[in-house]
Amino acid sequence: MRGLGLIGVLLLIGGLVALALPAITYTRSEKVVDLGPVEVTAERQRRIPLSPVAGGLAAVAGLVLIVSSRRKA
Repeated sequence: MRGLGLIGVLLLIGGLVALALPAITYTRSEKVVDLGPVEVTAERQRRIPLSPVAGGLAAVAGLVLIVSSRRKA
């Protein structure tokens, strides 16, 4: 039952991160112009929104898995 406990811990941590952060922001470099030796790039920020409902459900599911894996062991 060690695998269920590990999955539970990962779900709990992921759920808490999703609750703490409303979105994950990252920067991506894109080529805008490529004319022979001249290259123009632009850095653009992208956001991945995280749902607080999904984060809460993941945290609760992680707790349930941790508790159930400890009861069977």
